[in-house]
Amino acid sequence: MQPYLAEFVGTLILVLLGDGVVAGVLLKQSKAENAGWVAITLAWGMAVAVAVYAVGAISGAHINPAVTVGFASVGAFGFSWAQVPGYIIAQLLGAFVGAVLVWLAYLPQYKQTEDPELKLATFCTIPEIRNYVSNFVTETIATAMLVFGVIAIVANTQRIAETSGADVSPVFLIGLVPLLVGLLVAVIGLSLGGPTGYAINPARDLPPRIAHAVLPIDGKGGSDWSYAWIPVVAPLVGGVIGAFAYSILGFGGI
Repeated sequence: MQPYLAEFVGTLILVLLGDGVVAGVLLKQSKAENAGWVAITLAWGMAVAVAVYAVGAISGAHINPAVTVGFASVGAFGFSWAQVPGYIIAQLLGAFVGAVLVWLAYLPQYKQTEDPELKLATFCTIPEIRNYVSNFVTETIATAMLVFGVIAIVANTQRIAETSGADVSPVFLIGLVPLLVGLLVAVIGLSLGGPTGYAINPARDLPPRIAHAVLPIDGKGGSDWSYAWIPVVAPLVGGVIGAFAYSILGFGGI
């Protein structure tokens, strides 16, 4: 059960800090109000890094069903399909709790904010231009880059250890890999996040959207369920594509 608990905690941290910065930037009478897109993307990247530092040694810190399914699809780092259901359930539950904690932390600001779309945006993604085909393609590309990049970072660490003959893997895995993965998420947000808000993670979007639907938020609108399938399905497709792309290129290390 320990890896599943780690995935729960890691995804909770991810959403607490990630949705937390969105709430800080968008909600009225927050000291971070209007800090902008750069603040959001950098904080999301650091949220990922903190989550990986916290639980990476226990579960591998997938904290994302797209990463979990992508890894399982190619057997990356010994991860199997048998572990997928438990990982995903833990991720979804952790994300829901993280979203609830953000709401509690910013409760006075939610009451001061009139725009229901701003409130929704603190829980889940909203496309800037609503075009479902284009939005799906954007999320697929961004998530493929995420999973490809995560595999590459970890695999290169293992390759360095093997070719150098030195046991450098603890230094990289414990010290640098979480930070590099966080920077990867930040640059994906800066480069590819503009069109859709870059969910690139079904757990980051669906459970918080459910939280928005069930929480007693003053003046909230709908939870935009017509769009909700895209940040779930597209990242899963992109995760598999990214994992297979790395595997097909034959770089090895996974």
